[in-house]
Amino acid sequence: MEGLIIKVSLSRGAGRRGRSRSLLEYVRSSEKCRVVEVRVNDVLVKVSVSTVNSTIREYHLHDNCCEIVNSLDGAYLLGSYYSGKAAKVYLKFYDDKNNKVCIWYDKTGHLPYFITNVPPERISEIEKVRNDSSFVRVEAVRKYDLLTGKWLRLSKIVVKDPQAVPRLRKLVPKAWEAKIKYHDNYMFDNGLVPGMMYGVRNGKPYSIEAKIPDAIIKLFEEVVRDADKGLRETASRLIHLFETRPPRIKRIALDIEVYTPFRGRIPDVEKAQYPIISVALVSNDGLRKVLALAREDVRFGDVKQLPEGFELEVFDSERSLILEVFRIINQYPLVITFNGDGFDLPYLHNRALVLGLDHDVVPIENVRDFVSIRHGFHIDLYKFFSIEAIQNYAFGGAYKDKTLDAIAQALLGETKVRVEESISDLTIAELANYNARDAELTMKLTTFSNDLVWKLMILIMRLAKMSLEDVTRRRVSAWIKNLMYWEHRRRGYLIPNEEDLRQIKGVVKTAAKVGGKRYAGAIVIDPIPGVYFNVTVLDFASLYPSIIKVWNLSYETIDPPKGLCGEKDLIEVKDEKGKVLHTVCMSRRGITSELVGLLRDIRVKVYKRMAKDSNLPEELRSWYDVVQSAMKVYINASYGVFGHEKFPLYTPSLAESVTALGRYVITSTLAKASELGLKVLYGDTDSLFIWNPQEEALRKLIKWVEESFSLDLEVDKAYKHVAFALKKNYLGIREDGKIDVKGLVGKKKNVPKLVQEAFTKVVELISGIDGTPVSLEKVKKDLKDTVQNLYYRLKNRDFTLEDVAFRTTLNKPIEEYRKTTPIHVKAAKQLRRYGVMVSKGDTILYVKTKTRDKVKAIQLAKLDDIDINEYIDAMKSVLQQLLLPFSIEWEEIAGSIGLYNFIVRK
Repeated sequence: MEGLIIKVSLSRGAGRRGRSRSLLEYVRSSEKCRVVEVRVNDVLVKVSVSTVNSTIREYHLHDNCCEIVNSLDGAYLLGSYYSGKAAKVYLKFYDDKNNKVCIWYDKTGHLPYFITNVPPERISEIEKVRNDSSFVRVEAVRKYDLLTGKWLRLSKIVVKDPQAVPRLRKLVPKAWEAKIKYHDNYMFDNGLVPGMMYGVRNGKPYSIEAKIPDAIIKLFEEVVRDADKGLRETASRLIHLFETRPPRIKRIALDIEVYTPFRGRIPDVEKAQYPIISVALVSNDGLRKVLALAREDVRFGDVKQLPEGFELEVFDSERSLILEVFRIINQYPLVITFNGDGFDLPYLHNRALVLGLDHDVVPIENVRDFVSIRHGFHIDLYKFFSIEAIQNYAFGGAYKDKTLDAIAQALLGETKVRVEESISDLTIAELANYNARDAELTMKLTTFSNDLVWKLMILIMRLAKMSLEDVTRRRVSAWIKNLMYWEHRRRGYLIPNEEDLRQIKGVVKTAAKVGGKRYAGAIVIDPIPGVYFNVTVLDFASLYPSIIKVWNLSYETIDPPKGLCGEKDLIEVKDEKGKVLHTVCMSRRGITSELVGLLRDIRVKVYKRMAKDSNLPEELRSWYDVVQSAMKVYINASYGVFGHEKFPLYTPSLAESVTALGRYVITSTLAKASELGLKVLYGDTDSLFIWNPQEEALRKLIKWVEESFSLDLEVDKAYKHVAFALKKNYLGIREDGKIDVKGLVGKKKNVPKLVQEAFTKVVELISGIDGTPVSLEKVKKDLKDTVQNLYYRLKNRDFTLEDVAFRTTLNKPIEEYRKTTPIHVKAAKQLRRYGVMVSKGDTILYVKTKTRDKVKAIQLAKLDDIDINEYIDAMKSVLQQLLLPFSIEWEEIAGSIGLYNFIVRK
């Protein structure tokens, strides 16, 4: 390998007879190590050697990428935090021109507080409040209560310490805004927007606004042409969120590997008793490095197995290795990991302390409920990609499993390095290759498609008014809550209490068909099983957000109290059968309706259009595409949060109204489609599948929807053919050959490999249908043959244990499974009885058996143990979904005589 660099780092003071000599001899024993010859301690070695100075002074946190400042000319605000030691909020800015994190401590005297309805003059009568060591003062404030439509005179109780708020709020009859985290309160009160550019002057941050292109201003003016003054002002503030360029931040991806004597066991993070044997580091400015630990009886291995383009440095001291990791990451303001909160960073932190390093040397720290670095920021991509709104709306459900391998394969087309042995048993070269790929994939997930993910994070920060390290770890409900609170504070509105909302707006009048919900959801039209050609899919663009806008739905406008809204200004919300469920006040624009509606219109009428404008530079179009994607993530999740009980603004009557109106719109559109002669095969929530439609009829239907409901119905996609099974289960082949698989379980992680392969083969066969009766009959025959072959393989036990293994992850420690013991937990307990250590996060491989437990861990099983009937049932549940459209009965597969009643529809 040309250009290969291998360094050996010696612990300070190591002599010829010490550990360094054994390390050098160890590396020298690699005959294929083709690097420079250097003489060290009179020993000729075929490596280049760099001696690491492991003094504390060299590695102390003094790096020039972080600085405490009193003033600032211009930098991006990326986070707000609270220092108990300083008793102040501090802000972290990033200056991307100088690659510097600037930390500024509040100079305005802002303090924690909460609000109560006890008059200011009577607060002094509450002795425990007045005499509390943290009590500072009480202020009279006026707040507008959206629930009652009245201005209220209230008291603000100001304290020194945020921890005093939960203590003192219990001493007053009623308290508002007492559960908001203080660092968020600070942002709300000062109108600060994370992700935007600020300067600091005269002890206070000020906004630095970007110049807005004339073309964008014109499009925004079209969006709010007929809006009132308040809506136009909101739009003018939003425009800066989307037109300010994102920071270009230096970042480094980190991944660690830890020795463990037990295969498959994840080392205990708290105890950190085992050595770190390898750390891979990949930056976006060219650094590609693996730091490895030399261990007794571990070979260097074949140099050809080393990761290409990486520098490898081998250490004889774990302590020096960790110090070198800290030295490197101190040069980068942003550290990227995959599961760094749960493992990599806390293990590095705790292992450093176990080895006797001083706290001041370790740049890793706990912040709130996550792990960060003192001089900058840390993003855990596992947390970010696990956010359902990111998975479903930003990336269209491209990945199912939330593992590095699954996400990288879906978004990058790359996978992890496969290894058969335990990580602890790999050679240095193999370990470096494995470790390097994980770090490389982690970095690429933030840099692919021109920094797509990083830009998405910045835009969601701006929308949610939330710090970088919070927004990448919180669900979309937290994003929406933060924006709502920020807007309430800006407008002088009182943020309502959860108990008040439940009492006033908690009535629902429809029954849920799906367990776990309090109200009826979307309408689903059952398909007629079969294969259909020339199918067009119509989609209601952002149906639920559009309904929120058009019907002015918000927590304060739904079912208003008597006298707050005139009778002529009330409209009724009816279900698909005409039953009145709720009323909505239309005389005042609801805050939810305003924000969601405005974002929806800006996305559709401005940024979706600009993202497709071929006259713009590619980089700008790419940015606008991320802008519209970020808004899509936000607005598409805006309805659902109001139906979740844990959401602070939980309003089930609002959520019920949205779904009821959705069903009303769909059923009305179905009736109109029938009137126009269109044949609707299937419908789900906001989509209609229409069989062989006439273009003129489609245009009439789209126009009718716009005129009747002020909603946009669009042609979403066209299929050459679609195979329908049950509702929410279909396989469609697009005109460009792309295959859409919806609801079918054949590719799920816990489906045995043997069944997965048959599923893939069946999908390939269906995609090859060319539209002729002969092709259909041939595919039907091939489908039967493929499934029958699998059936016979199972019956004849023609498989390996790996072919039929199920894979399920332990989501919690074995000891916490008390009420019920899932099948994979039974297998895990078997492994423990045989001395194999398993713990939370481990993937258990098991097979279903005829034994008493009905399961065996794959390490303990034999082929004769397999319960064939269990696997035939699993095969049936997966593949029958794909046989149903072709009218193939399961009895035909199992050997019985069936009727070939396949119906060709063309």
